[in-house]
Amino acid sequence: MIGQLRSTVIDCPDPRALAGFYAELLGLPLVEENSDGDDWVVLGGSPGHQPRLAFQKALNLRAPAWPDPERPQQFHLDVTVDDIEAAEKAVLALGARRLPGEGDGWRVYADPSGHPFCLCWD
Repeated sequence: MIGQLRSTVIDCPDPRALAGFYAELLGLPLVEENSDGDDWVVLGGSPGHQPRLAFQKALNLRAPAWPDPERPQQFHLDVTVDDIEAAEKAVLALGARRLPGEGDGWRVYADPSGHPFCLCWD
């Protein structure tokens, strides 16, 4: 092993707003002491404690356009849920939107900044 994952970093136009979305979705606390105003916002724990998500300001971000290969997804998270219907209702209420694509045990959504993520169930 060369290193340990520190954070998954997501570029977005409004880091604090997107961190709020994922805090609600995943139940991760905001770590204000590791954040830097509205330009760098951290959820989770201290470095080295997982899961940990960081959100970095990117003013001219070209949001992904699933499933268009000209603007690929760039990253995505798989989120396990117990009840897909209740989970879908909750993420849509938080500002997500449904995207084309689903399979046996997963559906695709976009967060409020356009990044794809999947809700998964067994």
